[in-house]
Amino acid sequence: MTPPATQRLGDVAWLSDPPVRRALGLLNGDGEEARVVGGAARNALMGLPLSDIDIATTAVPGEVIRRAAAAGLKAVPTGIDHGTITLVIDGAPFEVTTLREDVETFGRKAIVAFGRDWRVDAERRDFTMNALSISPDGMVYDYVGGLADLRDRRVRFIGDPARRIAEDYLRILRFFRFQASYAGGAPDAAGLHACIVARDRLRTLSRERVRGELVKLLVAPYAVPTLTVMAETGFVELLLGGVPQLASFAAMVEVEAAAALAPDPVRRLGALGLFTVEDAARLRDRLRLFNAEHERLVAMVERWWRVSPTPGEAEARALLYRLGPVRFADRVLLAWSRSRAGAADPTWQALATLPARWTPPRFPLRAADLMSRGLARGPALGTALRAAEEAWIAAGFPSDRETLADIASRAAGRS
Repeated sequence: MTPPATQRLGDVAWLSDPPVRRALGLLNGDGEEARVVGGAARNALMGLPLSDIDIATTAVPGEVIRRAAAAGLKAVPTGIDHGTITLVIDGAPFEVTTLREDVETFGRKAIVAFGRDWRVDAERRDFTMNALSISPDGMVYDYVGGLADLRDRRVRFIGDPARRIAEDYLRILRFFRFQASYAGGAPDAAGLHACIVARDRLRTLSRERVRGELVKLLVAPYAVPTLTVMAETGFVELLLGGVPQLASFAAMVEVEAAAALAPDPVRRLGALGLFTVEDAARLRDRLRLFNAEHERLVAMVERWWRVSPTPGEAEARALLYRLGPVRFADRVLLAWSRSRAGAADPTWQALATLPARWTPPRFPLRAADLMSRGLARGPALGTALRAAEEAWIAAGFPSDRETLADIASRAAGRS
């Protein structure tokens, strides 16, 4: 059998963090071995931030629990049927999974057997870059060509792409999401072909799982070229149920950066999939969006074509007051992304960054101010209060008592 490719990590400081060192020390020795696997191994090699640190071990779940108990550590059987125990060390969770091999797979479900072979465990994973493992001394083990693919920034299925996809059709979306996150170049031809062949199988997935992958893809570094490929091959229209606005999405990425705003998946979804208010309902239903997300999309698309820097800051302040900072940014950036102006346009930049320079005040008048001027409780009072607020906005949000008294008197009909 061909030995694995190996590479020594240059910077292994994170392996010396006390919780990590303690977790690996607990699981190594007395005939058992443990390594860091998955996203942590991939990101460490790519120089990217590490979040969750997952560990694979030759020890069976019962042995992991026994060792944790002996060390006075909390062990939670979060996925014990598939060999996963979560160790909690100094408040940090570590998912520890026994090496496995698939006995039988059918879609998302699989019958697995615990094993002790690192190669077999690596070969059952999805992409080569996710099958690397790192021992406590910083040695990287590669059984499937992941190191070369990482160097080439290539997302490649392990073994036969069609077989990997048939094991879980969500891997189609993961292929594109990893492409958008780590690659950026042309997708692996064999992987792309297998995804296209199985494209309609995406209809069998729950909307929640589709949404979860799409949200991550939309804010990935190489989302624009990846979505372009997905649109050309029919995936975006299948997912969104409508024609994608690719130019608007690409421009949104640029104007977000120009406005110094973090990538936002809901805002980017709106740029990609919205043109009318009805589109917001379609996206809600297709992706099972949260109510707050749907409401943001509705506010974003309503009359976006009327937004422009031309009327000046007074009108912009009125819009910011009515929408609030998040929805104001959503609508302004959507309009900017669909205008003829580029991301460097100073007037659009000034409009988009208004929330950073001006905080809308609270409407200072209350029902009591109008009732003291003769209005009784009832529908007329609410109407008058709304009229007073509109007059206050039109006057430029004054705060002096004389102007406010005049607005109140006019609204109450006692001018």
